[in-house]
Amino acid sequence: MDEENDHLCRVLSFHKDLQVYREGKMIDVYYMEDDENIIQAVKEYLEQKECRVMIFTTMESLRQALKKHTPDIVLLDWNMPDGEGKQLCQWIRVRWSYLPIIMLTVRGDSRDIVSGFQSGADDYVVKPFVLDVLYSRILALLRRAGQKEDNCLFCGELLLDKEKMAVFCNQEEVVLSQPEYQLLLLLMENKGRTVTRKQLLEQIWDSNGNFVNDNTLTVTMKRLREKLHNPSCLKTIRSFGYRMEEDV
Repeated sequence: MDEENDHLCRVLSFHKDLQVYREGKMIDVYYMEDDENIIQAVKEYLEQKECRVMIFTTMESLRQALKKHTPDIVLLDWNMPDGEGKQLCQWIRVRWSYLPIIMLTVRGDSRDIVSGFQSGADDYVVKPFVLDVLYSRILALLRRAGQKEDNCLFCGELLLDKEKMAVFCNQEEVVLSQPEYQLLLLLMENKGRTVTRKQLLEQIWDSNGNFVNDNTLTVTMKRLREKLHNPSCLKTIRSFGYRMEEDV
């Protein structure tokens, strides 16, 4: 009985910490599963625990959703109609180094568990599982992650690691000059929004006291495009500015 009370206290403590940090916002969960019975049970339980749960029954549907929005945590089944969950786990980990991932699967063999962790999973839960234990693991992962902002930005085949100040195109590192890096960073931080030429000039050059003419931006953008192999996700808004956006 004492162990049950201790467990309950820990869960309540985690929940309180998350709620204070998030100022009342719900925990955003993406859950990939194709078993309707498990989907229903997990979704209903987590929604009672102040979670917003989005269900995905294929790997591709989850992949497309992640390109548009990053949740707080991802739950992945292993066996899916269009592939193995560990493959998607690897894809996610390349793009979001800090996004918590839990594998939920019937595959309890030690080799599978090791493979799951090697693919980038933060935790591994074997079915059948107890729902309140799953919830405790979710809270523990979120707490451990510190809910800090992800240092990796991506668009199409581009990846920008803010912590390492490194840029990758098709998983190969690209060496950029400081203005080129700052230009790409500003556009990727504003993905989906048009950034005007005036804003780019002011924030990249004028903020450092380097007053330059408009042609400087044009030349820097040209060099940046060439180094990134002219990515289709980098759009020119004629006579106005530029925008990073995912290809549909």
